[in-house]
Amino acid sequence: MFNAVIITGPGFQDHDVVYTYYRLKEEGYNVDIATKEGKPVIGKYNVPLPMDKTAKPNMPFSALSVDRYDVVILTGGHEAPERVRQDKTVLAFVKAMDEAGKIVAGLCHGPWIMISAKVLKGRKVCSYVGIVDDMINSGADVVDAEVIVDGNIITCSYYGYVGKFMRAVFAAVEANAARNPSSSTIAA
Repeated sequence: MFNAVIITGPGFQDHDVVYTYYRLKEEGYNVDIATKEGKPVIGKYNVPLPMDKTAKPNMPFSALSVDRYDVVILTGGHEAPERVRQDKTVLAFVKAMDEAGKIVAGLCHGPWIMISAKVLKGRKVCSYVGIVDDMINSGADVVDAEVIVDGNIITCSYYGYVGKFMRAVFAAVEANAARNPSSSTIAA
């Protein structure tokens, strides 16, 4: 079983979190959702986190650990990533995941967190139209695409492409585990 964490906050894009959460669960991943201090939050269309009665409580950012996860998913909804990108613990975690070669994946406004963690310089990415200038200013090579995979970095330009995004995430995590079996949490 692979381990994933979705990092978000109040005002998240409901489509992003609902789809990625249940697709990860469907593929057999152990999924955590991290919010500031592990507090329950509400999406912009009123979906609550924790999402259902089977979901674990949200975990605090302070519990994020690179050794614990194979992939981090950074979802959109401009309010949530704008708040999350201001948290130094999250930025250090995202940077450490990148440095460890683990999968760092963001969609819509989620890559704002990647920008603030300084993991996009020199990387090929795609971007939601509203943050193209931010992506360019971070030093990323922005191309017009639905989903881009550049090594361990995956970006998606719009939640309408989240199916393609998740297929890319699953393929990248499995390829990463095959290349680096000792770094995967699958044996943990």
